[in-house]
Amino acid sequence: MKLHESMITGELKSKIDKIWNDFWTGGISNPLTVIEQFTYLIFLKQLDSKQIDNEKAANLLGIPLENAFYSKKYEPLRWSSFKEKDPEVMFDLFTKPQRNLDDLTVFDFMKNIGKQGGVFAQYMKGAIFMIQSPKLLDKVVQQIDALNLDNKDAKGDLYEYMLSKIAEAGTNGQFRTPRHIIRMMVEIVQPQQDDVICDPSCGTAGFLVSAGEYIYDKHKDWFNHKTFREHFHNSMFNGVEFDPTMLRIGAMNMQLHGMDNPTLIGKDALSESNSDIENQYSLILANPPFKGSLDYDEVESSLLKVTKTKKTELLFLALMLRMLKTGGRAAVIVPDGVLFGSSNAHKSIRKELVENQQLQAVISMPSGVFKPYAGVSTAILFFTKTNSGGTDKVWFYDMKADGLSLDDKRNLLVSEETFEQCFTNPENIVNEVKGKCDIPQILLDANKIMNTTSLREPALSGVEMKQSHEKDFSDRTQQSFLVPKQEIADNDWDLSINRYKEIVYEAIEYEKPETLINQIKDLDTKRNEVLLNLEKMMN
Repeated sequence: MKLHESMITGELKSKIDKIWNDFWTGGISNPLTVIEQFTYLIFLKQLDSKQIDNEKAANLLGIPLENAFYSKKYEPLRWSSFKEKDPEVMFDLFTKPQRNLDDLTVFDFMKNIGKQGGVFAQYMKGAIFMIQSPKLLDKVVQQIDALNLDNKDAKGDLYEYMLSKIAEAGTNGQFRTPRHIIRMMVEIVQPQQDDVICDPSCGTAGFLVSAGEYIYDKHKDWFNHKTFREHFHNSMFNGVEFDPTMLRIGAMNMQLHGMDNPTLIGKDALSESNSDIENQYSLILANPPFKGSLDYDEVESSLLKVTKTKKTELLFLALMLRMLKTGGRAAVIVPDGVLFGSSNAHKSIRKELVENQQLQAVISMPSGVFKPYAGVSTAILFFTKTNSGGTDKVWFYDMKADGLSLDDKRNLLVSEETFEQCFTNPENIVNEVKGKCDIPQILLDANKIMNTTSLREPALSGVEMKQSHEKDFSDRTQQSFLVPKQEIADNDWDLSINRYKEIVYEAIEYEKPETLINQIKDLDTKRNEVLLNLEKMMN
């Protein structure tokens, strides 16, 4: 999986940049609108390509084509047909109903194809065609036609690069999670063959795509089994998202990454309408909205029993506990306020995780990780739903560097090849990237302390963790250390790393004042001598 937009090949990058610029110069400047219109056209091209492949297969076998997307009558609405038309004719096919085609436009046809067109086509309600000129439509169609959409990796790469261009935060605290942070989380939880994975605030589906890519990369042999293939394509990946635009973009992102039929639910995850989802998932990966606030009557009642609050970041944690099966685990990004907030709601959700469930880890991230979208400080919580406790010690990691500059530019601090090795070869690269990227050390420590078993099932008890690893992780002056549950309880369930980390102060000895005064006098004498010499030279 590609980690950073600069890892896209130069040729593909320049093609996408050109399409993006054409949209902007054509009057479509909202990044999400650009991506949505681009997505519609990608879908139309793919729909036609699939039918072409099916037609070739039918001809080869000498059998009639079944379940065609486009019947003979609707040939003019196919990509391979309209792309050859003059710009004005093409634009009319998109915008003006044609009587001989039952008053359907290209766009109408796409909106009404339904399940037959795959997961993306099921979320077309409310979709609007916003390309306003024949010239812009023709430009974009011809450029998309030249893109390589036959290869899964190439399709995924080009869409990820397009998504990376979202440079503005959304509403209600929504912003795009950096792909390498998502990948780090996925590498730690290590999705398993029988997992049922969910993101209750899925947005562009970055977490679900990353989990799918992890399985493609690490476990190709799983796909040799029909049962797993069916599970992967039809029931493994689940997302909830209330924004229809994001739902369509997320659906296309998954489709382009080879995830054929994920379950995507278009509703507010925190509302009563979502109350039927309970004890369903074995793994949750998420970065829920920060800073959102809801009225109590908008929130599903069982969530308020866990933590009575209007804050969405706290409610989402309660939601995840409800959605997880017993033994299910979660990796979730939260704002720092969740870790140390002093309200009863903050304390109650932290107590729930530590006392009644099994909290494994808190990875504190630097504030620049989400730039340029936001400068908020965040952390990642890893926990397992047990409903019977199990926390004995919690692993804390103080991440100082993620491999990119922590300013708005977010430039890579290491080479792309080295950055990739942070994930694929952490033990051999950890010293080389020290001070620039903590990800290899985090992955190595996570593997030692949490052990993948403890994330798949609450089997590795805190006592076993303590006996195996206490010596390695007892020094709190380091970035990585363990804290006993009782100490957390004694600190009002505070989970902020600064509460437990010990800072070593180096003693600095300064010169005596008399010495400093004499040094200043010496400098003054030398300065006066230089000035006198300069005056003599000028005279």
